[in-house]
Amino acid sequence: MGNIPDNCKFLKSHEWVKVEGTTALIGISDHAQHALGDIVFVDLPAPGKELKAGSTFGTIESVKAAEDLYSPVTGTVEAVNEALKDNPALVNTDPHGAWFIKVKNATVSTDALDAASYTAYLKTLEH
Repeated sequence: MGNIPDNCKFLKSHEWVKVEGTTALIGISDHAQHALGDIVFVDLPAPGKELKAGSTFGTIESVKAAEDLYSPVTGTVEAVNEALKDNPALVNTDPHGAWFIKVKNATVSTDALDAASYTAYLKTLEH
């Protein structure tokens, strides 16, 4: 099941969000990076883009597949993790440290699960 930090919330589509005040960092879970395999490309929005919780904000590509990324928050993109452009594999080595975007004035979706609920959800996928 991988590492599931208690200080994050998760969508069932496997994005995580860590909120600090009104700013949120967003990435994908350890489960998701493991399922995708070697990450080769991440397409992220430009700073200033308005996000709506549940909408797509980019894509992630691995040697196996390409997947949409869904926003767990409503807010405005403040920054993009530039390190991922040159080294998208950082997502594989540190999925909860290699954030994708930083969002200001963030409001977390009511669909976001806490760590315990996400863990329980992952267990339903194993069957």
